[in-house]
Amino acid sequence: MPEKAKILLVDDRAENIVALEAILSSLNQTLVPARSGDAALKALLSDEFAVILLDVLMPGMDGFETAAHIKRRPRTRDVPIIFLTARNAEPDYAFRSYSAGAVDYIAKPFDPWVLRAKVSVFVDLYTKNRQLADQAAMLRAQLGESLAAEAATGGANPVLAELSARLAAVEDMVTVLSGQAAGDPAIAGSMHQLEHRVSRLRDVFDALRVDT
Repeated sequence: MPEKAKILLVDDRAENIVALEAILSSLNQTLVPARSGDAALKALLSDEFAVILLDVLMPGMDGFETAAHIKRRPRTRDVPIIFLTARNAEPDYAFRSYSAGAVDYIAKPFDPWVLRAKVSVFVDLYTKNRQLADQAAMLRAQLGESLAAEAATGGANPVLAELSARLAAVEDMVTVLSGQAAGDPAIAGSMHQLEHRVSRLRDVFDALRVDT
């Protein structure tokens, strides 16, 4: 059974956390609440998250400062952040949100269907990235064993054929996801990371095919 993705919910008001949990519960992922920017940063030290929902207006460390800390850390700088704030917030909040590294900005009260759909996209991209990384590690291990056996016996290398088929399937999957994400700048960064990872895996495979 695949491991569930973690979604970090950052809001100082308990009722807002409860509302987010109710909206996102149908995604069947792990929802991690944090009642302050400090609590969010602490959670990010020990867990890996698919996406962060971050309230802008919080006492102490606000959402912008919290996001700045997240983006400064190499381990968390690529985690997508969706800012949430009141509809009557300052007019420059949207600009400040994107400047702080947010992938999207949603004003409260928000449409539950819209929020759930946006979060679902980032969870899907995160899951595909994890699957791709696991598959790449597994295939590299298999290839290493096969190359060692080939060197010892002088036989052919059947793993390259398997790797080629699996890599082609991954490339097809990424092509489909890219088509679904076309025209949505909010997920362009995450999609680019996935495409880059596949491209690097293709380069590794092509180099191994030439060497063998």
